[in-house]
Amino acid sequence: MLRRIILPLMLPLVLFALLGCNAHTIPNTDVEDTDDNRRVISFCEEYRHAVEQRKVGLLLQLAHPSYYEDGGNVDATDDIDYAGLKDYLEERFRETKAIRYEIRYRRVGLGRKDVVFVDFTYSASYKIPTPTGDIWRRTVADNRLELVPHGDAFKIVSGM
Repeated sequence: MLRRIILPLMLPLVLFALLGCNAHTIPNTDVEDTDDNRRVISFCEEYRHAVEQRKVGLLLQLAHPSYYEDGGNVDATDDIDYAGLKDYLEERFRETKAIRYEIRYRRVGLGRKDVVFVDFTYSASYKIPTPTGDIWRRTVADNRLELVPHGDAFKIVSGM
């Protein structure tokens, strides 16, 4: 009998305690709300907007001269360094008429040699021309931007 009375009273207290222990997150992210994390997310939002607006020049400014992307595989033919980034972006953007790029930031962490890892899930919708008219395509995937501090901001060394 006592058990039936105590259990319902304890459940809300346990839930409250568990929820109270969670760190606050930056709105619309899973990232802990700290000044450093807000700076990182703000920089990444600048990157996201540059992708949506297909601003190759701005994306190149956001990239570090040592930028390198291995394509996530062992095939070196699809690797991109800073010198090839402009051509890669121009080709991709030339093939699209519009881009909608949404990001859900999952985690910000510090890696080797002060590299900041930004893990996120993206939803990229893009309009491409076809012989029968323009069509929208959509890709959803996980990705990681790797950033290095640069003055008061950052530069992207991998992950575009």
